[in-house]
Amino acid sequence: MPVIRSISGLRATMPESLTQDLVINYAFAFASVVPDGPIVIGRDGRQSGEWIEKLLSDTLSEAGKEVFLLGIVPTPTVQLMVEQKIAAGGIAITASHNPAQWNGLKFINYQGVFFDFHENQKLWKALDEKSYSFPVVTKISPVVMNDGIESHIQEILNLPVFKNTKIPDKIRKRKFRVVVDAVNASGSVAIPSLLAKFGCEVHPLYCDSSGLFPHTPEPVPEHLKDLSKAVLEQKADMGIAVDPDADRLVLIDHKGIPIGEEKTIALAVEAVLSLKEYFTTEANPKIVVNYSTSRMVEDVASHYGGVVYRSPVGEINVVNLMKQVKAVIGGEGSGGVILPSCHFGRDSLVGTALILCLLANKGCSLHEASISLPHYEMVKMKMEFSGNISNIIDIVRKTFLGPRITIDDGVKLEFADSWVQLRASNTEPIVRIIAEAPTKMEADNLVYRLMDLVR
Repeated sequence: MPVIRSISGLRATMPESLTQDLVINYAFAFASVVPDGPIVIGRDGRQSGEWIEKLLSDTLSEAGKEVFLLGIVPTPTVQLMVEQKIAAGGIAITASHNPAQWNGLKFINYQGVFFDFHENQKLWKALDEKSYSFPVVTKISPVVMNDGIESHIQEILNLPVFKNTKIPDKIRKRKFRVVVDAVNASGSVAIPSLLAKFGCEVHPLYCDSSGLFPHTPEPVPEHLKDLSKAVLEQKADMGIAVDPDADRLVLIDHKGIPIGEEKTIALAVEAVLSLKEYFTTEANPKIVVNYSTSRMVEDVASHYGGVVYRSPVGEINVVNLMKQVKAVIGGEGSGGVILPSCHFGRDSLVGTALILCLLANKGCSLHEASISLPHYEMVKMKMEFSGNISNIIDIVRKTFLGPRITIDDGVKLEFADSWVQLRASNTEPIVRIIAEAPTKMEADNLVYRLMDLVR
C-alpha cells in the first residue's frame, strides 16, 4: 500500500509502509520546522501507536525538544493541550477512520491547529531533502500528562452557554440514557466522562481503550448495527459513535436509527444560533462548512439570520476560512464540529455537549430534532483512482451545461435544488463523488453520471 501524505497528514499501512525510518525522518523534519518549545504527543489507541509514540518521543528528545505525552486521547485533546501548554506544536498518532492496519501522524502547529498547505510544504521539503541538523544535547525525559481529557472537558464546561446559564441543570434533569461506541479507541474515556458531567446514564458498548476495533472504524450506518441494537435494548435516548481519534460525532436516535452524520453539524449549528447571545455579538453570525456538506446548514442558518461560507474539504481549510470571516461555528458533514470559542478543531466532545444543549433547551428528543430539519437525500460513492483529477474536471465542465460550477475543491455542480461534487480524497487513493437532491433517485442519477465520466 502507498504512503499517503496530504494536508491531513501522513497515513500508511503497518508494517510495510509506516516504517521506523519513516517515523524518525518525519519527527526530525517536524522538529526542524516548528519554533522552540515543547511538543505534545497523543495517540488514538491503536496498538501500533505505542511504539510510534516511543519512537517520536526519543527522536524529538534527540533533536532537543521537551516532550509532553498525553497517552490515549482524542486528537482534539492534543490540539487543545498545545494551546494550553503554549507548546511549539503537537503530533497526533492516528489514521482517523482508516482500518486497523493503518496508522499515521497529524501535525499541529503552535496555535493548536493542523498544518496548512504552506506548513506542510515546508515539512515535506525538510523531509525530502533531509535538510535538518541538530546540536548534540542532553536528552530530556518526556513528561507524562494524565489530565488532558479532564482539562478538555473543563474547557467545554467553562463555555458561557454552560457556565452562565441554567442549561446544565436542564440537561441533568433530562437524565439522558446514552450508549457509546468509541471503537475501543480514544473516545472510550473522554465521551463517557463528559456525559457523566452532564448527569447522563452512560452505557459503554465498545469503550475498553484496547485499540482493538470491534468493527470497521468509520462511523457510518453500515458499521453501527451493534450500537443501534444496544440503543433499543437499553431503551436509551440516543447512541453516540465516534471514530478512533474522536474528532467525528455520529448520532443514533431512540428508535435505533442513525440520523445521518450530515445532521451532526446542522444540529450543532442550530444549538449555537438558537443561543447565539452566548457565542457572539453579531446579529448575522457566520458559519463555515466545506463544499461537501449538506445544504441543511444553509437552511438552519437562514432561520436565525446566519450567513454560510464554504471551503474546500479538510479541517485546516475550514479553520482558515473560519478565522478569516470570524465564524461562530463551523465543521464538516462527516460529523466534525468546530467551535472556536473552545478551540479551532473538529471535536466530538464539543459536538456532544452542543447536541445535549439543543435537546435540553428545546425540550425535544434527538429524533424530533432530526426530523425537524429540512429533508434531502445524499448519496456518497468512492472509486479507486490514481490519474490526473484535472482531466476529469475538464470533461465534467464540458459535459454539464447550466449549473453553477465551482473548482476550488475538485469540481462541484450546483443546480436549483441539488448539487454534485467530485474530488480527490485527502486520505486515500480514491475519488469521492457526493450528490444531494430532494429524492434519492435524483441524487443517484447525478452520482452515476459522474462515475461514468471517471470510468
